[in-house]
Amino acid sequence: MFDKKDDNSNSTPDVFRPAKGSAKVVIGHGVVINGEIKKADEVQIDGEADVTMKTDNLVVGATGDCKGDIETHNADIWGAFDGDIKASGTLTIQEQGKVSGKIEYQNLQIKLGGQISGDIKLSDKIQSIKKDTKPSEDNNISLQESIKKDQ
Repeated sequence: MFDKKDDNSNSTPDVFRPAKGSAKVVIGHGVVINGEIKKADEVQIDGEADVTMKTDNLVVGATGDCKGDIETHNADIWGAFDGDIKASGTLTIQEQGKVSGKIEYQNLQIKLGGQISGDIKLSDKIQSIKKDTKPSEDNNISLQESIKKDQ
């Protein structure tokens, strides 16, 4: 009746738990940190942090105050951030979020009430597709040669 079943064929991974070996850092409310964070998959800052880091996901909580040089894929700012931030994915500024400094992003989302100021730049990693799609006169031309002609 209380025996544990050994049948793993129907088991599914828990999507709410981080994968084994994932590296998550949480800086709690009231904690002050100064330094560098390395090899963290996800960082959540609810205290004060003056850091340099490279991470996949950054969350600055409502009580968080983050300063520094950050390189991340996604950033979700509920509190305050001041410094250099490069978001290769999406930078989201929530209702009470404040972001200032040198900001580079691929996608930007600002909720009503969120604030952004400073040197703001759209990352130029994605090149726009040319709207001019006229057929080439010479059908035997290579793709590289046609790109060089268009430039």
